Amino acid sequence: MSTTSDTPVSDATPGETYAALKSDPRARLVDVRTRAEWTYVGLPDLSETESDPVLIEWQTFPTMDVQPQFGAALSETCPDRSAPLYFLCRSGVRSLAAAKLANSMGYERCYNIQDGFEGPPDGNGHRGQRAGWKASNLPWRQS
Repeated sequence: MSTTSDTPVSDATPGETYAALKSDPRARLVDVRTRAEWTYVGLPDLSETESDPVLIEWQTFPTMDVQPQFGAALSETCPDRSAPLYFLCRSGVRSLAAAKLANSMGYERCYNIQDGFEGPPDGNGHRGQRAGWKASNLPWRQS
């Protein structure tokens, strides 16, 4: 795991994240994508871990305005500020912003999951093939 420049937030690969979630029952995956993404794109399947993904939108579709209640929702669902939190979005951008906010709120171990759930687009503009949770062949499910 590496430190992201200019912030105490560290980066973690999807594989490192899944291993941490399996080995540490206090670790939580915080998925900050939109409800539409959770429903139609899919969710990490954490059935082999001690927890379910924490689902808190960082931005709300369709306006993509940042949710002003994000911090309060995080405090309510993840009260242990010393537990490791792994933040996930589609590509790693929104999750980095959410992890930085969490760190500023006193969460001590915040990680941004590199390349997110789907990673960057390929030459055809499709995501999920080159990098990210899905491309790492980690468990996920779709409703």
